[in-house]
Amino acid sequence: MRWSFKTAGESHGPGMVVLMEGLPADLPIDVDFIHQELSRRRKGVGTSPRMEIEEDQIEILGGVRWKKTLGSPVAILVRNRDYQNWLEMMDPLGDPPPEYREVTVPRPGHADLAGMMKYRFTDLRGVIERASARETVARCVAGAIAKLLLAHFGVTVGGFVECIGPVHAKGEDLEWEEKIARARSSPLATFDPVKEGEMIELIEDARKRGDTLGGRFVVAGLGVVPGLGGYAQYEERLDARLSFYLMSIPAVKGVEIGEGFRAALSCGSEFHDEIFYHASHSPSPFFRKTNRSGGIEGGVSTGEVVWVRCSMKPIPTLLRGLQSVDVSSKEAVQARYERSDVCAVPRALVVGEAMVAWVLAGAYREKFGGDSLEEMMGNFRNYLSYFETLKK
Repeated sequence: MRWSFKTAGESHGPGMVVLMEGLPADLPIDVDFIHQELSRRRKGVGTSPRMEIEEDQIEILGGVRWKKTLGSPVAILVRNRDYQNWLEMMDPLGDPPPEYREVTVPRPGHADLAGMMKYRFTDLRGVIERASARETVARCVAGAIAKLLLAHFGVTVGGFVECIGPVHAKGEDLEWEEKIARARSSPLATFDPVKEGEMIELIEDARKRGDTLGGRFVVAGLGVVPGLGGYAQYEERLDARLSFYLMSIPAVKGVEIGEGFRAALSCGSEFHDEIFYHASHSPSPFFRKTNRSGGIEGGVSTGEVVWVRCSMKPIPTLLRGLQSVDVSSKEAVQARYERSDVCAVPRALVVGEAMVAWVLAGAYREKFGGDSLEEMMGNFRNYLSYFETLKK
């Protein structure tokens, strides 16, 4: 069983495509839910004006019949409405218009310059269009379908913005479900209404100054059974997979599994999650009262909440521009402005949820196999019966 997805498309091209392999047959596809997830990705304080243009509606090209997967690869297209404004510039089969001028000033912090040298481009537009975070709309489609699969196993994936710049949300005593629920009704996807006001003020101030802001978000998988992932080989490790997918999100510069960075500052007696037993605990009678490990030990899920923290740098496209060099003339110039967010942390959270959901769904596919959802569920129920033997 191959579990993977690939994306294709450019920011201002005809659309973004995602091709998914490994989905079981007979998985119901809830199009309304997918559209809700895509809508969440477009919203939030500090977003680009482009989000008012795009609607992000999916078109299923293959792998689904009568609202259920067929077990074959699933291909989905999300058209770019803004393509109508870029027809000459991004026509796949056209020619450069006579008045076209190549983009030759790279933005610090973006892929522009490194991508130019990698592919030997003279026009940075070839980098800009694919390196754009617009690509994440395709990831969110894959993540939404992964969430639909996980729901059959009692798993939910959600998250919240923990901080914008130096302003941190407060509420460490709140349960995961409460934090996630509050974040869903917040324009900044955070759970602290008091600090949210301070975060918004910070973003608006950055907008006025022509600057940008980063922050941190947390994603959690609730209801995950123990035993996912593996320790026998490096590529089996669940924490390694999560880190790989999350670090691939544009502008994410740090990934922490649980309180991973705190671990370096703690003694073992302060950090490790002690183990307890109670026959009524479900699904496994073995549990932890703390969860500093992020629900993963030795690359394997423990049965506690799987949670990760991601640090996102400020968007590298600044209205006021930073020092750069024209790669054609070699003259010192100010970096140009491309329409962009002031703060994209709330939107990145949705992409982070999508990536966590994809990794966890893949771990369930790996653990429980099966060509159809029914077969997969049968194997899952058999696994749950094993936990009952541990309670005797």
